[in-house]
Amino acid sequence: MEKKILVAVDGSVFSSNSLDYLIRLFRGRPDISIHLLSIVSAGSSDQNWMLDVDPLRTDTPAVELRKAKASRYLRDARERLYRNGFSKEQVLFSVQASAGSIAAAIHHQASQGIFDALLIGRRGVGKIGEMFMGSVSSDLINSCHDIPLWLVDGEVQTASFLLAVHPSPESLLAADHLGFFIQNNPETQVFLYHSSAVFGSTSTTRPELFHAQWGTDWCNANLDTDNHLYNAHAKILTEHGMAEKQIHHLPPQTNLATSNDLLKQARLHKCGTIVMGRRGQTVEKGVLGGVSDRTMQYAQDIATWVVG
Repeated sequence: MEKKILVAVDGSVFSSNSLDYLIRLFRGRPDISIHLLSIVSAGSSDQNWMLDVDPLRTDTPAVELRKAKASRYLRDARERLYRNGFSKEQVLFSVQASAGSIAAAIHHQASQGIFDALLIGRRGVGKIGEMFMGSVSSDLINSCHDIPLWLVDGEVQTASFLLAVHPSPESLLAADHLGFFIQNNPETQVFLYHSSAVFGSTSTTRPELFHAQWGTDWCNANLDTDNHLYNAHAKILTEHGMAEKQIHHLPPQTNLATSNDLLKQARLHKCGTIVMGRRGQTVEKGVLGGVSDRTMQYAQDIATWVVG
């Protein structure tokens, strides 16, 4: 089955890191389809009068110049993917102009294109930095809940995954998303890990919440509610073709900060990507956000996938 990834590209070193990440994970995978997207600003300009002079013109000269520059970036990115094992049929690109939010425009394109994931590269600056500076990645973290979001920070060196195990439907969906993309790859290693906060609240797992997605019979057979659903997560991965020897169960731990612990465990076990489920936008997460939000904000030289 074709797996479609929308990749936001702006010609920066962070976009270059995103391409390296895709090459490391999916080189030689004919089932991967990549759409490179660049959004350029079409904000107000003193050249807007030319639109009145030439009614056939759709963009100002300044916007056309930005689009031409972005197209050069995209062509270079496409050629780089070609040189690293991707076929011409696997890689498309497009440039769009937006008078509004760049993040909103990227999100709109991802939603309209029926993509399986949205990837964006960035350099993490932490929660305080985001408050003062703002960024496209920060906006997407807050708004992109309908499409799995992949955030690549810095240079990711390994193709192993840390799957954050949690007894929730969103966590199983994250496992399903991971299995969908890495299925039948004998080189992939996945580390299952459950981290809980010392002062965090605990909730009882309700099996009926999983029935709509996974079915009653599957849930009755696989929901190990007394074990944080470790086995249920592993079962989903094996159903996607992973061998049991590729899946490693790390003992659960309790820590002061779950997000910091996930990043620590990823570094300890040489995982280049952390995969997490997250609750919907309507769930109260506190002033500093939820675990997935904080993990993405503080990640350095690591990729994070969030589903939900």
